[in-house]
Amino acid sequence: MIKLCSRDPAPPPFEYVRGGGGIFADMAVHDLDMSRFLAGDDPIDILATGSCHIDKSIEQLEGSEAFDTATCIVRYPNGVQAVIDVCRQSSYGYDQRAEVLGTSGMITTDNVYPNTARVFKPHFTGNADMPYDFFLSRYQEAYVTETIEFCQSLVHDTPVPCTGIDGLVALIMAAAADKSAAENRWVTFREIVQDIYCVDPTHCDTLAGSDVFPEGFKPVADPKDLLLPNVDEQKEGATMDWNVPSPFQ
Repeated sequence: MIKLCSRDPAPPPFEYVRGGGGIFADMAVHDLDMSRFLAGDDPIDILATGSCHIDKSIEQLEGSEAFDTATCIVRYPNGVQAVIDVCRQSSYGYDQRAEVLGTSGMITTDNVYPNTARVFKPHFTGNADMPYDFFLSRYQEAYVTETIEFCQSLVHDTPVPCTGIDGLVALIMAAAADKSAAENRWVTFREIVQDIYCVDPTHCDTLAGSDVFPEGFKPVADPKDLLLPNVDEQKEGATMDWNVPSPFQ
């Protein structure tokens, strides 16, 4: 079981949210990427939902741009699950924690504070300071580390730790979360690749044999499998009749 939370100190301005791609693409994408790293495997499908509680002005926007709070459940092989919650406002500073529970134990990472001082009083026990509330302070060490790794790859002509494919996969995961929230159902990542890249069955067949995407993200090679079950029928518990003649046969 993987749990991730990402909550920013304050919501961005309306101009940032409008046209930004929505909360899954401009915020949760980092946690979706992190869940894949922690799981050590490629995900299967995702279920997402969102709502607006903080900045009501964004409710007029389209899709997940109207959300300032969202939750995702990502299923991985072998029954591994990742639960992610994101929110555009945390009144107490950056709240970004991770937890991985396994059969032999658990590991967690906590928020980052300006110092390690703690206060112990009769009616209070806790950190002396609030968590960082500015991203350059919160992620200073991360930015330095990734810059060093990138420069070392350039100097020594070695692969970078994070590839372009990693970034593409995270973006597809965010797009799938967006689709899931809009249609209120589980969405496979293969669906997103098919929607974007499959202009015809032959094109899908070509992508299915490529190494660009992980196995679970590749389009299906059988044109009949491009047909998705009716969402309403799924909700009603009905089954899809795949015996209907295919226009590709």
